[in-house]
Amino acid sequence: MAKNSRLSSWPDENEAKKPKISYWAKEELECPVCNRKFKQELMFQGGGRTIAGNLTDELHRNYEPSKKYGRVYPLIYEVGCCPNCHAAFFWRDFKDIRDKASFDRIMDNEDKRVKAVDNIFPHYDLHCERTLYDGVAMYYYALMTYEDVDIAYAPTFKRGLISLRLAWLCKEMDIASPGHNFGYISQVFYRKALFFYQQTLINETGRIESIESVSNFGPDTDKNYGYDGVIFLCGLLEYKYGQREDQELRLKKLDESKKAIARIFGLGKSSKAKPGPLLETARELYDNITNELSSNNIFSDDE
Repeated sequence: MAKNSRLSSWPDENEAKKPKISYWAKEELECPVCNRKFKQELMFQGGGRTIAGNLTDELHRNYEPSKKYGRVYPLIYEVGCCPNCHAAFFWRDFKDIRDKASFDRIMDNEDKRVKAVDNIFPHYDLHCERTLYDGVAMYYYALMTYEDVDIAYAPTFKRGLISLRLAWLCKEMDIASPGHNFGYISQVFYRKALFFYQQTLINETGRIESIESVSNFGPDTDKNYGYDGVIFLCGLLEYKYGQREDQELRLKKLDESKKAIARIFGLGKSSKAKPGPLLETARELYDNITNELSSNNIFSDDE
C-alpha cells in the first residue's frame, strides 16, 4: 500500500520548488500482472542534472550535487512499481516478460511483498514524483517480484543487481537521514547481492539458468561491464562482504575468486576488449586477495 507519511527528517521533494528531474510519460504503462494502467515516471536526460563523480571499486558511479538540481539519484528511475498490485520490474520487463505462470505467482504473493516492504521501508508513495525513499521501496518490491519470475528471464542475476543497488541506495539514505539503521540494512543487501551474483555464475555454468536475455549487466547506469563485470563483482563482494566466521572456507573462496579474476583479466594486462576501469579495479582486487592469501600461507597455482 502507498504511504503518505514520510520520515520527519526526510526532505519532501514534492513540496520543494525545485527544477524538474523527472517527467510522466505521455502513454500510461499497462501492468502485465493485473492488466491495469499506471503512470510511468522517467528521468530527464541532460541539462546538467547529473555531474559525474568518481567510480567506486564496486563500479558504482557517484554523482555530485548541482546548485540547480541538488543531489540526483539516477538509479531510482530504473524500476517501476504498479500501485495496484505492487508488482515491480525494470521498465523493459513490463513488456518483455510474458509468462502467465509467473504473473499468477506474483499476484498470489502481493500481500507478502507489501508486508516485506512495509516492515523495512514503511514511508513511501507510489503515486507521486519519487524521492530516494520511494525509489528504494520500489527496488525492494522488485527484489520480491523477481523471486516469482520464471528462470527464462534471468531473475537470479536481476535479484543480484537489485540487491547491489539497494545496498548503494541505503548508504545514501543513511547519509540523508541518519539514525534509522539504513547503514545496517545496506550491509544486509550487500550479502544478498553476494549470494545472487555467485548463484548466477553457478546457474550459468551449470546451464540451469541462462543470462542471454540480459542486455545490460551494469551494475550502474553509466556503463555496461558485461559478464566480466559479474565475475569481478563475485570476487569483490566475497572479499569485502563474505562471511568471516569460517576462515578456512573464506580462504578457499578467495582463492577461487583470484583464479577466476586471473583467468578473465589476464592478471591486469592491458586489453582493448575490456574496459580500462574494470581492468584497474580487477588488478587491485587481485593484489588484495593475493596479500590476504599470502598472509595465511595460501599460494595459488598461478603464482
